[in-house]
Order: sequence, then C-alpha cells, then structure tokens
Amino acid sequence: MSYKHIEVRPTSTYIGAEIGGVDLSRSLDDAVIAEIRQALLQWKVVFFRNQHLDHAAQIAFTSRFGEVTYAHPHEDDPIDGFPQILPIDRSRYESRNGLRRTSYENRWHTDVTAAINPPAVSVLRAIDVPSIGGDTTWTNLVAAYEGLSAPLRSLADSLKAEHRFNARLRVPSSSKLRERIAANPLVSIHPVVRVHPETGERALYVNPGFTSYILDVSPQESELLLELFFNQITKPAYTTRFRWNNGDIAFWDNRATSHLAPQDLDHVEVERVLYRTTITGDVPVGPDGFKSQSIEGEWFSSELPTVLKNQSKLVPELVS
Repeated sequence: MSYKHIEVRPTSTYIGAEIGGVDLSRSLDDAVIAEIRQALLQWKVVFFRNQHLDHAAQIAFTSRFGEVTYAHPHEDDPIDGFPQILPIDRSRYESRNGLRRTSYENRWHTDVTAAINPPAVSVLRAIDVPSIGGDTTWTNLVAAYEGLSAPLRSLADSLKAEHRFNARLRVPSSSKLRERIAANPLVSIHPVVRVHPETGERALYVNPGFTSYILDVSPQESELLLELFFNQITKPAYTTRFRWNNGDIAFWDNRATSHLAPQDLDHVEVERVLYRTTITGDVPVGPDGFKSQSIEGEWFSSELPTVLKNQSKLVPELVS
C-alpha cells in the first residue's frame, strides 16, 4: 500500500511497522488519521518513536479512533483527572498487589478478552523504561489462523471458548488483585475464530492469559486443543519484538493480536512506567455468525463499572 502523509517501515514480514513523519502531540488531519488506521489494519501493531506526549495528548490521540474506555475493569484507583489512563508501573503494581511483576498479565494475552466487548485497540506510551531489557512482543492472530492446516481451520471455525479474567491466574489467593477480580468478575464466551469487523479477516481468537476452556468437548480435548492453538499463536514467525525508549508509543489492533509483557525484569531492580489507553470494542462474531455471550460482568466502555461506582472513592466525570 502507498501512504502519502506518513512513512511506514515494517519491522517483520507478518506483523509490525514503525510510522514516521508524524507528530502525535499536534492535531492531525483526518487524512493522516485514516492512513494510520490503514497501517494499523495492515500491520496489526504500529510504533511511533520519540513522541513524549502527556496524559491529555495521549487521550486526545486515542479518541481519534473511537470512544476511550475507563482505564480497566479492575482499576479502583485511577490517575486523578485522567480515569482513562491505566498505569503500567512496576512499583505501583507491587505496592497495590503485593506481587513482584511488571504488568497486570505477564503471559501472552489479548487485552481484557474476559469482557463481552474487549477493547478494539490499545495505545501504550513509555515514560520511564530501562536501558536494558523490558521488550514487548506482539503476534499476528490472523497469520496464526491462516497458518493452520485446512482441517484444523475448519474445526476452529466451529468452536467456542470461555474467557475468564482469573483463568490460569498465578497469584496468591490472598492478593489484592484477586479481591478486585472477585468483586467484578468477568466471564464471556467467544468464538475461537473471530471475524475482524473492518477487514473481514479471520483471527485465532484465544490466548493463554484469559482463555479457560473450549466448550462442547471433553476436558482433555480442551486442554490439547488449547495447547495446539497457544503454540500456534506464539510461533516466532508471526511475531515482532519492540525495544522501548522513553517517549515511544505502541498502537495495536486488539482484535487481531496478542502480546507478551517483558519476561526479563522480575529478577532485577529497575523502574518501568508506561501508560495505556484503550478504545471501546464491539462484540466478537465467529465465521458461523455466533456472537459472543456474556456470562458475568459489564460491558467495557467509558462508563465506570457499577461495582466501582458503589465504592466510596468515585470518579465523578465517569459516573452517570
């Protein structure tokens, strides 16, 4: 594809591109936004170097692509004045949850797929990242689906799976994170193959972070099928790995990717601070027309979750 207003430099053959020639701190023309969207749909994740936005500018940029959500369904202490911002802050995470981790979910995952309408896109801005280590990796779920043999694609097209926020969660039962999850449980049934609402592409829509089991098969069959699908989506060929610098921004299509948080920082003493915003997504649809079903939990949108509204510390601008 040709681009007239931006520079697009792929980072691998299946996924990822760096975008240059644009200053995200400025108000961008519709034509520029349209080309960024097109690059996103083509490459699934795009990167902007050396942008140095503040919270308001990040929210403004994100809002050009849809409705900006509340920070996170389990975020009960948002940034004052910016409830749409989710801090990915190692020190904050450790103090709030009593866990030595750099992220909410440190396995391969697609953001918040336990919700009936997972975010359409995510924007992540680096503020204070280590000079060594801390890379994030993304994988192309469309390429993973297309890489299956025809009989397996046909099987996957017909399957449904439960996504649960505490699926396979490896944290102590007494942790504060588990308490927040229990207060606002999220469980949904999604098609194993999702048809992208804009491109029509089919994506293998499962991930180790949130997919708990496949419906209508035996427990053993479910485990074996998920192992096969998880291995497929995490094949190195379908991935790109991003080396962060302060001021960098990653922007990914959450309907067609999974990503992996850093795996090399939990044993070293470093700070790592990034900020995430997301766009309200639609309800996934499978090749057979099956629409995802909510078992527990609310839609993920700009509205403050009801369970948080009922707590004493409210966010007035998001309480209707």
